[in-house]
Amino acid sequence: MNGEHKPQQNHLLAALPADVQNRLIPHLELVELTFGQVLFEAGDIPRYVYFPIDSIVSLLYRMQNGASAEVSVVGNEGFIGVAVFMGGESTSSEAVVQNPGCAYRLLGQRFKDEFDRHGELQILLLRYTQALITQMTQTAVCNRHHSIDQQLCRWLLLCLDRRPGSQLSMTQELMSKMLGVRREGITAAAGKLQKLGAIEYDRGKISVLDRLVLEKLCCECYAVVRRETDRLMPFDTGYLAQPRSAMT
Repeated sequence: MNGEHKPQQNHLLAALPADVQNRLIPHLELVELTFGQVLFEAGDIPRYVYFPIDSIVSLLYRMQNGASAEVSVVGNEGFIGVAVFMGGESTSSEAVVQNPGCAYRLLGQRFKDEFDRHGELQILLLRYTQALITQMTQTAVCNRHHSIDQQLCRWLLLCLDRRPGSQLSMTQELMSKMLGVRREGITAAAGKLQKLGAIEYDRGKISVLDRLVLEKLCCECYAVVRRETDRLMPFDTGYLAQPRSAMT
């Protein structure tokens, strides 16, 4: 793991007041998240909350027949483990690492104790949860009404916003599972984006060459999620620093 990692590379942790950071940071543990790692399954009571740094985690709903679809994607803009402070304790979704990297983890009970202080952390987490619900809602709408090409553009943009750099570790099989569509559809959509010069795809690595092309081809769903997160969260670096010229 890179010794240069620090908690403030997670934008939610960086947005916390100094006194809250001073109480939480000494208890954070830097961990490496591997591709496909399950942080918790549906029905689990999460023991830890995770704050990604350069990793991406998908929240999935899995059907009885084994099929699954992603309902939200979380990276360095937020954290995994909302159920810890929402009152229901267990979670109905599965958290799976889709892009390997590092994260800081914290015991859920310590996080909940800080939430129960009813201070600025509580306000920030409730606003983050509202932004996460917006992403989940818009994902459902997008999957129902928009083309695979548009869904793929939305998904790639959301992932780019949630980790540093312009390269993603994504196989076509993974993309088809996340979007809940056939692999052949992903192959065709990714091929179109590559011909347009928006991405370069090679052996499970996607390099985004022209983000503005993705924004122009994307449906309105990405912009809805982006604007709501911008409105709710007090970030001033990284996530909000991405180009937005195509988002009108």
